[in-house]
Amino acid sequence: MDYKVADISLADFGRREIAIAEREMPGLMAIREKYAAAKPLKGARVTGSLHMTIQTAVLIETLVELGADVRWASCNIFSTQDHAAAAIASAGIPVFAWKGETLEEYWWCTDMALRFPSGKGPHLIVDDGGDASLLVHMGYRAEQDVSTINRKGSNREEQVILDTLNRILKEDNQRWHRTVDDMKGISEETTTGVHRLYQMMDRDELLVPAINVNDSVTKSKFDNLYGCRESLADGIKRATDVMIAGKVVVVLGYGDVGKGCAQSMRSYGARVIVTEIDPICALQAAMEGFEVTTMEEAVKEGNIFVTTTGNRDVITIEHMRQMKDQSIVCNIGHFDNEIQVDKLISFPGIEHLNIKPQVDKYTFPSGNSIFLLAEGRLVNLGCATGHPSFVMSNSFTNQVLAQIDLWENDYEIGVYRLPKQLDEEVARLHLEQIGVKLTTLSQEQADYIGVPVNGPFKPEHYRY
Repeated sequence: MDYKVADISLADFGRREIAIAEREMPGLMAIREKYAAAKPLKGARVTGSLHMTIQTAVLIETLVELGADVRWASCNIFSTQDHAAAAIASAGIPVFAWKGETLEEYWWCTDMALRFPSGKGPHLIVDDGGDASLLVHMGYRAEQDVSTINRKGSNREEQVILDTLNRILKEDNQRWHRTVDDMKGISEETTTGVHRLYQMMDRDELLVPAINVNDSVTKSKFDNLYGCRESLADGIKRATDVMIAGKVVVVLGYGDVGKGCAQSMRSYGARVIVTEIDPICALQAAMEGFEVTTMEEAVKEGNIFVTTTGNRDVITIEHMRQMKDQSIVCNIGHFDNEIQVDKLISFPGIEHLNIKPQVDKYTFPSGNSIFLLAEGRLVNLGCATGHPSFVMSNSFTNQVLAQIDLWENDYEIGVYRLPKQLDEEVARLHLEQIGVKLTTLSQEQADYIGVPVNGPFKPEHYRY
């Protein structure tokens, strides 16, 4: 069998939970029903690099139901749910993912997900954070100029990536050119990955078209906001059993993810402090009643610190040195570099105690300790099970629509978004499940405000 998972005997358990999730994911199930006969992805080789959870299993099987040939890896070393991976492997779908991968294993899994039989690569990538796309683009450049990977990495993970690419280059020095020649595009799930795509486009380095799924309204305003509003607390509580009420929680960043986290922590009875660089987001936070200040001030008061920014070095080693004893530090942005984890681990005289998987206590020479959750990676997936199925149905329905769009159409290289009409349709597919009854415009009302009776109802520039 073409897979590597932790324990294939967990497949039946995974299948039982997938059955529950399917009932909570009406968008994906409606897409299956609508397109099952037409098989719009027939012939498409699809690589997924996205958290291998129960909800992702429903996405994978939807892609397969629509005709795709799928290979999958997770996009985080801690986010795989082993019973979900086992169920997918047992169904005959190649998957390479288990909870607690090393960095070397993680990038091996990404490589394997990109390897189709007969030396072929994917036509399409479903990405979350941009790691699969990164490997393709870096590999392509290395085949043109090996000096781009014959160097020392700036950190341990970059070194592992460079080592992986050097190994592949020795095996097959045209693999990535063949892959890019066949590729139709990428659909990107998350803010961090979208930033990477736009940066590559600005530098004229983007090799294939891409669809920015993250900025579909039914993704960013639901998954990022409402998903984090529930899954952040789940991760913190499963990891620490801490009482949130009465604590001071510092939320670094007040985008959609930060908004959901701040709402969540306040609902538990915490006093929430927000840090921001953007004056608009800072003003929003202030007008919601949150104190907004700098990390240098917030570090004196906080008990729990949550990074949500997608930026690097948001919590520095100097911040951690100053934190109150027993402070909890975690990240719900995509990458662990929001927190200076490497500097924490190597700090002179630091004492490390692993409490349990993904919960580590670090004691500074001065005597104060902090608890780092999920090694600075996504706390909601590392320490819990991520977002609930219903909100992920919104995101993943967008992903399937993006994959169909890329497969059926020939785009120029660039970064695109799904049209407003599809965004509204994704929302519409989820209304009946929660008992929503929509009002319908009369023709006169539609004419009065200048929209079609059935939408789209808002212009592209409208901010929800």
